[in-house]
Amino acid sequence: MSSIQKSLRLPEETVKEVESLASSTGKDFSGLARDLLEEAVKLRRCPGITFADGPAGRRARIAGTGIEVWELIAAFKGLEEDYEKLKQAYHWLSEQQIRAALSFYALYPMEIDTRIASNEEMTEDKVRKRFPFLSKQADKR
Repeated sequence: MSSIQKSLRLPEETVKEVESLASSTGKDFSGLARDLLEEAVKLRRCPGITFADGPAGRRARIAGTGIEVWELIAAFKGLEEDYEKLKQAYHWLSEQQIRAALSFYALYPMEIDTRIASNEEMTEDKVRKRFPFLSKQADKR
């Protein structure tokens, strides 16, 4: 994605907070400020979606749940994109929550498709290598 350089005037408190977050995450100020701004735009465009940190970075979630948008979209695709079947499969979610996830996907399909593909590529061997503490041998120690 191409980028354009812009200048912003930010309140001193905001700058200090971004600097503190950048320091604690190991990111540079500009990179973290860009990430925060992109996330804020997504939150504005998709009410009902929030973001949470996880082992694979920050991910879009359906607000009020632990369900990540990619999980619901993967299920939707597995149900041949049948909305009624999706509502039955996730009967505890409100229509607004389901629509929020579908809207996020409509706006950011590449982000979600990349996450789904990454999950589909995960094998038992890759999980063991990435999370060695989950292996049976770790239990024997």
